[in-house]
Amino acid sequence: MSFIQQFITRAITYLGFFSQHYPNIFFILKWLLISLLIGVLAGSASAGFLVSLERATEWREANQWVIALLPLAGLLIGLVYYYKGKGVEAGNNLVIQTIHRPGKKIPLKMGVFVYAGTLITHLFGGSAGREGTAVQMACSIADQFSKPFRLNEEERTILIIAGIAAGFGSVFGTPLAGAVFGLEVFLMGRLRYRAIFPAFAAAIFADITTRWWEVGHSHYEVAVVPALSFTPVIYALVAGVVFGLCAALFSRMLHGLSALFKSMISYPPLRPVCGGLLVALAVYITGTTRYIGLGLSTISEAFTVQMLFYVFLVKILFTTVTLSSGFKGGEVTPLFFIGATLGSALSLVVPLPVGLLAGIGFVAVFAGATNTPLACTLMGIELFGMESGVYIAIACVVSYLMSGHNSIYKSQVIGDVKNGRFWNHAGKTFNDL
Repeated sequence: MSFIQQFITRAITYLGFFSQHYPNIFFILKWLLISLLIGVLAGSASAGFLVSLERATEWREANQWVIALLPLAGLLIGLVYYYKGKGVEAGNNLVIQTIHRPGKKIPLKMGVFVYAGTLITHLFGGSAGREGTAVQMACSIADQFSKPFRLNEEERTILIIAGIAAGFGSVFGTPLAGAVFGLEVFLMGRLRYRAIFPAFAAAIFADITTRWWEVGHSHYEVAVVPALSFTPVIYALVAGVVFGLCAALFSRMLHGLSALFKSMISYPPLRPVCGGLLVALAVYITGTTRYIGLGLSTISEAFTVQMLFYVFLVKILFTTVTLSSGFKGGEVTPLFFIGATLGSALSLVVPLPVGLLAGIGFVAVFAGATNTPLACTLMGIELFGMESGVYIAIACVVSYLMSGHNSIYKSQVIGDVKNGRFWNHAGKTFNDL
């Protein structure tokens, strides 16, 4: 027997041994390859998107007259989605629906449309975020691998979860939070453990890729963290209650205004025209651009300066009008703004350091609005350090509970109810409530 024949025979023998005694080794190798592909492509897409968004923001701030054209920008977005974007206008809700009921492949045009729509929204002065865009781009890329790798329905759901993790982790530079967000967001109260390895691998590879492109992320510092004791823990719990109520307010306003626009304006392309007009007028009346775009400078300021109580409310109005009328972008960065400024303002009555309350609010309002307390706790630790971890965890969990059965994602399924009184809600989506 030749050397090559001996090698092939031994290789087959070893493969048979491993497949019998260590079946997960093939699962790991398979998903390591798929996650690497998703991570590199999604991370590159996020890097390009972040750079484009930064350039668009800089140009808008240098040419603020362009905000007057926001209604026309809304008309353009509305027309494109109405005539060419049928089937992808649901955005993140379509991604979540695909996890629960795998159907048609998510088309690549979802990523293209949301990328262009988000840039236009920010260029002309809408108030929106960026995570929705990154997630949709990543999932539209990821789903293209379902046929080449001959994935079944169960494996395809894992693929989409990995896409969510890659998009979220790379756009914020928080791979651990991105992985858990992908596992947590589509089914409230439960995790799909089979997807843990692909989610973490894709999020880590995507974050590495974004950093390889030398694209930076926003950094915030919690300068003072009190020693762990009974009193500051109670204060963090009280703050969590406020953040949860704020999250519920945001979710209800977002969906309420969306229903109002639909009931009052039957032709969809005209809805962002009206929304853009309202936002542009609000910018003119307030005389400031701090409430449009991402608002990163105001978020940074909230960690060092005590904010006024109305700041977070104004941002809620700007963002809910922008997104509910049909402009594109995410909700998460505005939620960071809302949470950080609300936390900063709370320092007037809650005796915790302003930076710590801003940091807690940054993630806790997001936790309540998306029902993802674990992901938000990890995000807080990744962004602000382990010293703040206990306070962040307490506020995120309490916010999650206090926000009730509300969510910014209507397709999110209730896997485990927050209150036993509402046991009959289990298995329903928030769209059914």
